[in-house]
Amino acid sequence: MGLLLYPLCMLDLKYIKENAEAVKKNVADRFMTVDVDRVIELYDRRNVLISEIDGLRQKRNENAKKMKGPMEQAERQKLIEEGKKLKEDIAKIEEEFSGVETELKEEASKVPNMAHPDAPIGKEDKDNLEIKRSGKVPAFGFKARDHIELGTELDLIDFDTAAKVSGAKFYYLKNEAVILEMALSRYAVDMVMKHGFTPTITPDIAKEEILEGIGFNPRGDESNIYSIEDTGTCLVGTAEITLGGYFANQIINSEELPVKMAGISHCFRREAGAAGQYSKGLYRVHQFSKVEMFIFCKPKDADDFHEEIRGIEEEIFSSLDIPFRVVDTCTGDLGAPAYRKYDLEAWMPGRGDNGGWGEITSTSNCTDYQARRLGIRFKDDDGKNKHVYMLNGTAIALSRAIIAIMENFQTEDGSIRIPEKLVPYTGFDIIKKK
Repeated sequence: MGLLLYPLCMLDLKYIKENAEAVKKNVADRFMTVDVDRVIELYDRRNVLISEIDGLRQKRNENAKKMKGPMEQAERQKLIEEGKKLKEDIAKIEEEFSGVETELKEEASKVPNMAHPDAPIGKEDKDNLEIKRSGKVPAFGFKARDHIELGTELDLIDFDTAAKVSGAKFYYLKNEAVILEMALSRYAVDMVMKHGFTPTITPDIAKEEILEGIGFNPRGDESNIYSIEDTGTCLVGTAEITLGGYFANQIINSEELPVKMAGISHCFRREAGAAGQYSKGLYRVHQFSKVEMFIFCKPKDADDFHEEIRGIEEEIFSSLDIPFRVVDTCTGDLGAPAYRKYDLEAWMPGRGDNGGWGEITSTSNCTDYQARRLGIRFKDDDGKNKHVYMLNGTAIALSRAIIAIMENFQTEDGSIRIPEKLVPYTGFDIIKKK
């Protein structure tokens, strides 16, 4: 029985070794800390140990075959001693292999995906590259309120009671806001189904190995994930996790690709360290609901599908008459799995003193980075099993969409108009004071 070799890295280890300088530059461009040389050193040592173990096992098998034939007692005893020595040597090298394997897995998992050559180099939001604007920023003849003030006056959102019951960054939606959220969810589902996505309601819990495969850190002070103690599971921060894990350790029939899924889920995020005026209210909360798009496809089709997902996001918010811009996300803000990522940022009149842009969706092409760890493959035309490419994108993050609607569609008397396309889903066209 040979060694059971688990996938160690979301980036191919052979690629890392053969392109060490490019990998190091990519790590630097992403402002991450990874010891690439140590990964290569461990990879080489692991390969040597595999070869040594295989050689010793072959000798042990040959020794066992010799034992079956007729021989003198002295010769048999010699073979027995040789067999014992081989067993001890194998155990010793396997122990070293286990340690090397564990360290290699830990170090290699830190290596991020390669970034698209056109991704802007930078560390923060200000380094993102604006590539498009859509819609007209409203020019109010009055001082715009933020969604917190509007939601309080119209009895739509209750942050204070939620803080007493659940803690900071939780909220109750009330009255018309409840209908608005359900309307937005159904509207987004109808839109993505029109584009061939299969709707699903996903679990809100996933195993830690699925989170790690997708590229989320389920443990530690810097984790944004809620772990469920003593279960090996976590609350999901996005349906990307549960959709991405759907085909874990499976080979998808080539004829079935692309697989296009949409997941409706709650999302739970610790938001550790998140503070500041732009994190107030519904913008950055511990729990919200979202409709997520996900595509499994062949490598040659990934760039086109990435543009398709972005196009669907733009279609949703254009049809709701919400002004937004599209940014090409800089390398330092990509996150480890993404090869390229686009964000849609809506105009939020209540943001800051004069309004500002706030992220409402993102879409990422993660190439085969996640598929390698999750073991998701397809049989190519040449008959070989290859890893699929995986892409994700937010159809709608409901709490942030509600912010954009409340603030862009507010009126001077404090009422909120409903976007025309949503009226058939809500059953009303304006929210007024009670």
